[in-house]
Amino acid sequence: MCGIFGVILGENSDFSCSSTKQTFNNLFKLSESRGKEASGMAFLSPDGIYVGKSALPGSQMIARKEYENIFKKGVWKNSTSEPTKGSSPISILGHTRLVTNGSQHAYDNNQPVISSGMIGIHNGIITNVDDLWPRFPSLERKYQVDTEILLSLIRKFYKESNSLLSGVRETFRLIEGVASIAVQFDDLNNVLLATNNGSLYLCSNNAGNAHIFASENYILQTLTKRKQLRKLLGHFEIRHVEPRTGLLINLENLNINEFSLDFQDSDGELQVNPLRSRRKIIGIPMEKEKNISLYEVPGEAPSILSPLFMDEYSGNREAVSRLKRCTKCVLPETFPFIEFDKKGVCNYCRNHKKIELLGLEALYEAVDRYRKPNNKPDCLVTFSGGRDSSYGVHFIKTVLKLNPVTYTYDWGMVTDLARRNQMRICGKLGIEHILVSADIGKKRKNIQKNVTAWLKKPCLGTVPLFMAGDKQYFYYANKVGKQMDCAGIILCENPLETTRFKSGFCGIAPEYGSRQTYNLALFDKAKLAWYYGGQYFKNPSYINSSVLDTIRAYCSYYLIPHKYLDIFQYIKWDEKEINSTLFSEYNWEMAPDTTSTWRIGDGTASFYNYIYYTMAGFTENDTFRSNQIREGMITREEARELVGKENEPRWDSIRWYCDVISIDFEETIKRINSAPKLYPCN
Repeated sequence: MCGIFGVILGENSDFSCSSTKQTFNNLFKLSESRGKEASGMAFLSPDGIYVGKSALPGSQMIARKEYENIFKKGVWKNSTSEPTKGSSPISILGHTRLVTNGSQHAYDNNQPVISSGMIGIHNGIITNVDDLWPRFPSLERKYQVDTEILLSLIRKFYKESNSLLSGVRETFRLIEGVASIAVQFDDLNNVLLATNNGSLYLCSNNAGNAHIFASENYILQTLTKRKQLRKLLGHFEIRHVEPRTGLLINLENLNINEFSLDFQDSDGELQVNPLRSRRKIIGIPMEKEKNISLYEVPGEAPSILSPLFMDEYSGNREAVSRLKRCTKCVLPETFPFIEFDKKGVCNYCRNHKKIELLGLEALYEAVDRYRKPNNKPDCLVTFSGGRDSSYGVHFIKTVLKLNPVTYTYDWGMVTDLARRNQMRICGKLGIEHILVSADIGKKRKNIQKNVTAWLKKPCLGTVPLFMAGDKQYFYYANKVGKQMDCAGIILCENPLETTRFKSGFCGIAPEYGSRQTYNLALFDKAKLAWYYGGQYFKNPSYINSSVLDTIRAYCSYYLIPHKYLDIFQYIKWDEKEINSTLFSEYNWEMAPDTTSTWRIGDGTASFYNYIYYTMAGFTENDTFRSNQIREGMITREEARELVGKENEPRWDSIRWYCDVISIDFEETIKRINSAPKLYPCN
């Protein structure tokens, strides 16, 4: 989920200190798109290994004096411009972090991680980390971050077998999830690179005196377009490190020993290069360290609810139960533009058009034009980590036999649960995953400002402003698809999840039979923009730093091209089949505060659904289950039972949401509960 990168130079390299630092700085900046919450580096030189890390974006860390000092303490003590010929080889590893396991404010959780005489950087998530530590009680856990278990296990198995190959293979056999790693050793003159999903690329020059690696091909392609670097490298080649592959680089001559991570493959033993004496590992603090206890993770404490909240919810639920509902589906009288005929059937049921699937044969024909030779990526799959996209990735890889790359846009509301499920799928299937990370702190601040503005004057039509920050997902999907030279972009959107009521509350009448909400008619798009303009005028608190981001979101959602293939236009969406596949084959994880598998990876869904239920008497669950009724998938009785459970407040998730955007949970719930309702409560 993060960005890893590095520069490894031989003793006859033409790189100077300044050109090396400039190359490394550029890698920091290019990799920052994969995570901006922390950054770090490890500089291996004859004096030892200098490690610096901080809870700062890479672009800020490289401007600090401490970062400059690491290079000064390196191999070029008296020269910044002369080539390194005659000097000892060096290795510099870098990391930009999207925080998953372990707060970035605890120094030891940030990368590079130091453990067992190894200095490692890691892209991915080990989803069974909490199962592995108890399994090996002789290993001492010091940090929250999951990278520590990787390093501890490699060292343990290497020591026991006297084989680094066996140590690495056994570690990758045991872990679940995704790991692309780079490791330096205090006792070996080698650098280890390995990946189980292929999120690793290596640029090597023909002279054999320079290697540069990164998490994405695009990063290296962009880096090597710089004239100075091309001159220093000479002829070079960028290669994809295939899934389930490791590389051991000998720092004496920069030779590469490639090996498989699978035991059934016979690659011979790795030729390690032991040192006579251990290297010193020297920490260079980038900022004042903060002491945070091992398991202090904001938002994960159990919710202690005021009895008042439960009483108010019970009262609202009783009032909601009295609402008139369609006699065929479960939509209530408060639903925008709803009308009932004499039999009590709503206009949404009367105008519903059965989904006509194009069929599996047509899907094969459609994706055949995407296929590329030589195992090259042929399509980009948008991957939220939710139920439908998880199954879609499985289907695309195992049934359609495509070679996909998955893509996620993280705007600050992708939950750790979603990230873990992404890693379960990509790790098992060996699929490269590209993450585009927004400035999460800034995005969450924008959400906070819009939620605070909304609480001053609650309005159902403006609730989508809380989610505006995620709509650049389409813009970056198009951009990443182009960068990867993928022939097609594939969506896995459940056709039953249409939520037209959100624009309905803005005065936009329903367009029956239309699947994607971004396909509004031109007049309706203009009408929607006019509605929001009016709301900004009525509530000037919306005029804040989020405005430009919201405008970009509107353009990305409604105006840019959406030339995507959706697999569920071809094959049937089957909830039981999807859930069964994910649970049985991928150990897919559910949220602990709901029985539903829908929207559990979206950190904002529990919050806005509580608003819709409290103010309007229904949620997205009502629309989804009603569509299932219309398609003959479930009965009305089944739908009512499901909706009754799924509409219960997800208090822990709502508290998490309030915590991460820094608003008071109790005051927020009180304000929502007191907002005007579309139904009588007495």
